[in-house]
Amino acid sequence: MLEIDGLVVRYGARAPVLRGVSLDVGGSGVVALLGSNGAGKTTLMRAVSGTLGLYGGGVTEGSVRFRGERITGADTARTVVQGLVQVPEGRHIFAGLTVEENLNAGALTVRSSAVRERTRRRMYELFPQLAERRRARGGTLSGGEQQMLAIARALMAQPRLLLLDEPSLGLAPRLVHLVGETIREISREGVPVLLVEQNAAMALSVADSACVLDLGRVVLSGPTDELAQSDDVRRLYLGADADAGQSAGGSAPRPGPGTGNTPTLSRWSG
Repeated sequence: MLEIDGLVVRYGARAPVLRGVSLDVGGSGVVALLGSNGAGKTTLMRAVSGTLGLYGGGVTEGSVRFRGERITGADTARTVVQGLVQVPEGRHIFAGLTVEENLNAGALTVRSSAVRERTRRRMYELFPQLAERRRARGGTLSGGEQQMLAIARALMAQPRLLLLDEPSLGLAPRLVHLVGETIREISREGVPVLLVEQNAAMALSVADSACVLDLGRVVLSGPTDELAQSDDVRRLYLGADADAGQSAGGSAPRPGPGTGNTPTLSRWSG
């Protein structure tokens, strides 16, 4: 569905931030993008979502294709219409609008009023606290509630691929776990996800595959079960908790096949 091939990105005349990155996201599941600060994760998300130019960056080599169509350098409005929707780092909800107005803003590209109404009802089922606070202004919500709203607003646009940039940033451990469960539920409902996440343990627990960026290059990639056993990944991103089989931030370890205890999220009431 998403094909990134040999992508090189620079900001002005500086050295490239991305140095020949290639990455594919299929039509289902969750792909996690891991890496330390400065590795190029957010720059890659900007290049995909069409926001790179807003930060003075540009693609100098390589390409981005979405559903077979080249979108390298396309603006955000075009990518959203095509079904590529991002939840940016820091949430960036409309603080002066109510919860319901934020959701309506997310659905501006959806022509069918019936689809908009059905999706809004589903968001209130998934995030019941938003239903309770639908008349409250976004700026009065807690950090966790704002993250709920940012994700729900993106889902209102009926995405074919959801880009999540650091969704657990600044949240309490209990809410980090709920973010992970929400990502699983989104994937189960048929929306593939590209996830950038500093909390590597949570990301590996919810993703099907992952890539590790280091200094603008992909240095490791593969199924998350394999990467979680990599000495480099365990040492750099999982720390001592990995040896104890625990997930950072309170996230539960990923259940194995056949265990019968895969979590099912009916609502997020964090």
